[in-house]
Amino acid sequence: MFRIRRIEERIALRYPENKMRCPIHLSIGQEAVPSAIAANLSIEDFAVSTHRGHAHYLAKGGNLHSFIGELYGKLNGCCLGKGGSMHLIDASVGFMGTTAIVGNSIPIGVGLALASQLKNSGQISCIYLGDGAVEEGVFYESINFSIVRKLPSLFICENNLYSVYSPLAIRQPSGRQIFEMVAAMGMKTANCDGNDVLACNKLVKNAVEHIRATGQPFFLEFSTYRWREHCGPDFDNDLDYRSKEEFDFWQSRDPIKLIESSLFLNPQFQETKAAYEILIANEIDIAFSAAELAPFGNSEIATKGVYA
Repeated sequence: MFRIRRIEERIALRYPENKMRCPIHLSIGQEAVPSAIAANLSIEDFAVSTHRGHAHYLAKGGNLHSFIGELYGKLNGCCLGKGGSMHLIDASVGFMGTTAIVGNSIPIGVGLALASQLKNSGQISCIYLGDGAVEEGVFYESINFSIVRKLPSLFICENNLYSVYSPLAIRQPSGRQIFEMVAAMGMKTANCDGNDVLACNKLVKNAVEHIRATGQPFFLEFSTYRWREHCGPDFDNDLDYRSKEEFDFWQSRDPIKLIESSLFLNPQFQETKAAYEILIANEIDIAFSAAELAPFGNSEIATKGVYA
């Protein structure tokens, strides 16, 4: 969680330099869920993600140099600089891609689960989605197909209450719980506070054990909250689509501070944290320097494979 936070804070700091010529959707405030997911998946397991996929990519083991290089549009990027922030992939760690289109990666993740089942490989397919994707028809098709075919798919809904600037309350009926709606379709589901990483870890562990034991899908919903603007490096509280009281409440539930408070009495914690902070800062410095020095692609590289 701490590493993801520091990386994204550095991106926000450097973004105004205008060298990252792609939109960015930061996950600051939402670090607990991907950290818990990655702790319970193997490298061989699959994961697909959304436009807000930085944390998912990094937690699954995606290469930091390839990530920053991709933001800079450079050849050392994970997509050779062609995709930018919303198109990240590292097949070597089972991270099979992010996409800019809401709901677009859901059926891809289900397809990976089907492939795993047909090959009897034992791989789980983790499918990240936001609450906004629940309003796309492909979500229901994918849930239904996973249930009918009994696929080893783990659906992860990060419910941060907003689709861009539209709150959940004006998009869906009052009182509807997403995980309960999915349960009514016939899938096992659960939910918890997405800021409590220990609770997240316990929930994910149980779901993964269920999938590995039965081969059948599981849906998890986590309550979480993005601190920064929908798209970009800044805060956007001046837009008044969410209240100061709401924002302050969720910041008081900072997932990193919550876990740190339980570790504070450990005499080794402060020393370990200080050393880790230096290690991460150096790692980030090197990754940004590498991106600055890496070459851009040419027109041949840009179109190779696109129009084949």
